Amino acid sequence: MTYLDYSATTPMSLDAIDAFVKINKEYIGSTTENNIISSKNKKLLEDTTKEIGDMFNILPNEIIYTASGVEANNMALIGVAMANHKRGKHIITSKLEHPSIYAITKYLESVGFEISYVDNDEDGLVIFDDLKNLIREDTILVSISAVNYETGVRQPLKMLRQIIKKENPFTLFHSDLSQAIGKMAINFRDVDLGSISAHKFYGPMGIGFLFKNNLVKIAPLLYGSKNIYIPNDNISLPLIVSMKEALKNSLKDLDKKERYVTLLNERIVSKLEKLSVYINKTKYSIPYILNIGLDNISSEELSNSLAKKDIFVSSSQNNESIKAIYKDIRRSKNTIRISLSYLTTVLEINRFLEDFEVEYNKLGG
Repeated sequence: MTYLDYSATTPMSLDAIDAFVKINKEYIGSTTENNIISSKNKKLLEDTTKEIGDMFNILPNEIIYTASGVEANNMALIGVAMANHKRGKHIITSKLEHPSIYAITKYLESVGFEISYVDNDEDGLVIFDDLKNLIREDTILVSISAVNYETGVRQPLKMLRQIIKKENPFTLFHSDLSQAIGKMAINFRDVDLGSISAHKFYGPMGIGFLFKNNLVKIAPLLYGSKNIYIPNDNISLPLIVSMKEALKNSLKDLDKKERYVTLLNERIVSKLEKLSVYINKTKYSIPYILNIGLDNISSEELSNSLAKKDIFVSSSQNNESIKAIYKDIRRSKNTIRISLSYLTTVLEINRFLEDFEVEYNKLGG
């Protein structure tokens, strides 16, 4: 199998798998009961959370475990909105967000919040002056992802935070960090809230966390738990420890991994730009994500043809991220996302390029 859809999900690392199996065998029971088993489990949970916090220079109590990045996004946006609605009902986001963000903002609009969308330039960067002009006295939250999931465009979080806090020091800044962790260094102090999903960095599905600065107040989504932020007191120790191991591995040698993936990315571009395709890549796109647009060919048909040859990429029709950057409906109508990993081999790329050209020509490219 040639897997080139790492932005969708990643295979679990061996260390993450080993940790998951070991903890399931050796740590049975809850972290909430008052007994010897529970005390042992609590200690492991505390130690693991501290290790995760140390990796990002954040405090253990700034980590709220969730079942996914989508849950973390919900907790951040809805939690902030409900906790701060008396101060204001204005929220800003970009035109380059994950669909889960737009589902949340649509809900918030339905209950009386006002949503503004900051513009971006031709390279996909948020336009600083537009963001500055949109921030008002009643703006309670800005949510902008660190890396766009379709184009790989990276936003300058530190600069965005400076603009936000200068215009309104009470406006909170949230970022979906799902496509950034394990690909680049992230300073969590550049945001007030950050969403993380383990299966994006070689960890297990079903676990993630929300970073919440201790100064930030959010309302709980669910009630009934002893911890107002965690819906289920019996959180999964195996998943959390497995996520920690995945994080340890994914944060190693970031520069070395990026240099290698950049070479793979450039190899693909040099081949595909000879075909009649759009290379949807800007100077701010990270090398792990490469998007191409097809003219007069169905991206779904092409991805299905490749899948029959055991090559897996992602396809999209009417890609909103591409539309937001290039303002070109034709360019965004049929797109293919090729997402790479430091695990991707040159052999896999060669095979992909060879089969891509064959299937592309078959479909009339």
